[in-house]
Amino acid sequence: MARLRSIRAAGDVPLVGDDRWPESQWRRIAARAAAHACPPGVGWAALTSGSSGTARIVLRTAASWELSYPRLEEELGIGPEDRVALPSPASSSLTLFSLGHRLAGGPVPLFASGRTPQARDFAEATCFHGTPQTFRALIEAGAPSRLRTALVGGSHLDLRLRQQAEHLGIRVIAYYGAAELSLVATDSGAGLTPFPGVEVAVDDHELWVRSPYLAEGYLPGPGQSADGPLRRSGSWATVGDRAQWDGDHRSGAGRLRLLGRTDSAILSASATIVPDEVEGVLRGVEGVGDAVVFGLRRPRVGALVAAAVEPTGGVPPRAESLKQAAADALPPTHRPRLWFCTEIPRTVSGKPARGTLQNRAESGQVPRLE
Repeated sequence: MARLRSIRAAGDVPLVGDDRWPESQWRRIAARAAAHACPPGVGWAALTSGSSGTARIVLRTAASWELSYPRLEEELGIGPEDRVALPSPASSSLTLFSLGHRLAGGPVPLFASGRTPQARDFAEATCFHGTPQTFRALIEAGAPSRLRTALVGGSHLDLRLRQQAEHLGIRVIAYYGAAELSLVATDSGAGLTPFPGVEVAVDDHELWVRSPYLAEGYLPGPGQSADGPLRRSGSWATVGDRAQWDGDHRSGAGRLRLLGRTDSAILSASATIVPDEVEGVLRGVEGVGDAVVFGLRRPRVGALVAAAVEPTGGVPPRAESLKQAAADALPPTHRPRLWFCTEIPRTVSGKPARGTLQNRAESGQVPRLE
């Protein structure tokens, strides 16, 4: 924190890496950072998770985060006297957001003392900010006795995990956001609604956002343009996530339902399958801790729908239960044809590494579930 504070006080832009990165990744990030100067007004440089490709450097003003902090404090009921557990590394944009919050007078950060977070690292925590995977690990290791609030984002929050935490007296606020968009919508249990100060619109199932929290864009690589999923139309921006409204948005009674990233859609024969729709069904099956759906390339049909499930308690779920759940809730085109059971690979922040899993399955490195 002291080094981060001194960099910001000097008017420089910090770019936080991770000592677990391979040397080749360090070189790519460093080359990109060295090739271009930050535009005027930039206060932070955050890294995307790289869950579906190479991490990008996202540039944002200091105000784009600072304006959200008072509203977040009000929604979570937290202040500078609180201590926030941050199990994801500082290179993760969600952790960097919380470190910026501390510089602006927010809760005191608590970090893991080693490469693997331990319950004792967060014994004094009163609040939490991280992914569902790291939150589950904290709960299963024994939730800190003072923990009362959890802000959970980065991927899908399992209903059973929410219920488990609430049974322990922990208020859980899930959220949807992105490194490029910051906070977009929060869910205290009744569904996603826009975060204060945020306007959302759904155009042909694509989610667009207008808010004071948007990033400026990307830092280009050496000899490259500033490419990435962020697109703008006037004051609106999108990263290509698909969504729909359940209810009447205009009356304020609607809820936002996410349908996954457009570029993760699977084209199988004449059908387009959004993985998130299938994953939601599979996560409800007994014995499934998490699920990732992806396409395995095949001639003529384009791709076969495949699903990898991560068991709870080390006991694989029954294939018959998975197939029955898919048959009960999904049209034939959306039902997985290939099933795998494995520990899901994740980014350093805890998000499922979909591309890595797909590559492993295609090369026969993932056990099949028959």
